[in-house]
Amino acid sequence: MGKTIAEKILTEKSGSDASAGDIVISRVDLAFVQDTTGPMTIRLFKDAGFGALADPSRTVLFMDHAAPSSARQLSTDHMFIRQFGKETGAIVSDVGDGVCHQIVAERYARPGDVVVGSDSHTVTAGALGAFGTGMGSSDVAVAMALGKNWFRVPQTLRVWLTGSFGPFVSSKDLILHLIGTIGADGATYMALEFAGPGVDSLSLPERLVVSNMAVEAGAKVGLFPSDERTREYLEGMGRGEDYREMVADADAVYDRTIEIALDALQPVVSCPHAVDNVSPASDLGDTHVDQVFIGTCTNGRLEDLALVAGMLKGKKKADGTRLIVAPASRTVLLQSIERGYITTLVEAGALILPPGCAACLGLHQGILGDGETCLSTANRNFKGRMGNPDAFVYLASPATAAATALKGVITDPRETC
Repeated sequence: MGKTIAEKILTEKSGSDASAGDIVISRVDLAFVQDTTGPMTIRLFKDAGFGALADPSRTVLFMDHAAPSSARQLSTDHMFIRQFGKETGAIVSDVGDGVCHQIVAERYARPGDVVVGSDSHTVTAGALGAFGTGMGSSDVAVAMALGKNWFRVPQTLRVWLTGSFGPFVSSKDLILHLIGTIGADGATYMALEFAGPGVDSLSLPERLVVSNMAVEAGAKVGLFPSDERTREYLEGMGRGEDYREMVADADAVYDRTIEIALDALQPVVSCPHAVDNVSPASDLGDTHVDQVFIGTCTNGRLEDLALVAGMLKGKKKADGTRLIVAPASRTVLLQSIERGYITTLVEAGALILPPGCAACLGLHQGILGDGETCLSTANRNFKGRMGNPDAFVYLASPATAAATALKGVITDPRETC
């Protein structure tokens, strides 16, 4: 019997014949923490009596959720994380380097890897054909110390893609459409595996968006096959030697298959206060927006900023609507400066924040006032997600965000062309 991508990876890493439903002990290739969950992970690591990391070169400590810190306790947590890095030899990704999931894609994740992080959006690494999944702090502490952990091999829901996107439609619309179709618990502890001829039309950055939000449907992992797109991306990051093919067997067994025609999709928006509360952007044109936020581990990449800059060039944001932009990494920021995107965005009225999570989780830099509305390119819009339970968060693509910033109301980007 053939195997899915998830089964293949866990078979290789566990040294067993892993099938859906099995419990396996698997090698972990990369373990990481970030600054909101990292201090607890480090304390649990020490409380368990662990003294050394299994592989310091494959253990990364990120400071990205509060970057730079906005409060005394957060600054003290950063000191604690840096000290642990000195003690153990772990890699420290400091304030300003960028969001953990973006940097994992740029520098660390490889096809066929098992990647664990103390953050639910660790699933982002699945875009490169890696089994990336978020775990609790205690499990990540174990993985850091032992270089392995236990997993239940997930069943797989295959998403079969055909066609290609129309104008101003993107992978954010794809994943919001999928979550709206199957629900926020529609793939609980399953692998979402994306396949079909439509996959070829998705760039690696577009795949990162989809894998990033797989967890919003409850998925354990969101996996793409590694192919020529993957090879090109890794070569562009100076990591061509990390490429290997990782695809499902032709006779793999799936729990079920959902078919999506990419050319039939339209710009959509996730409405408050649930990610699966999805509506066409064209139906929300009377919704005033106080703030537009473009960035995060979902849509803060170079391609996103290029698209937004192209839409805003020579124009101004709407009066009464703030526009905040946060590049996902230092690399993205530098490339955006070199290509003139940052200048264009600032001239359009945008405020540029340091690389990091910024307004996404409501720690600082973009918290909403009572009753305010934000359209964000992030991945979550739960009540209070952006720091105020009396505010309203909508999720959309960078194109929809740019169009909305220009009009001051939620706008289908196809109306701007």
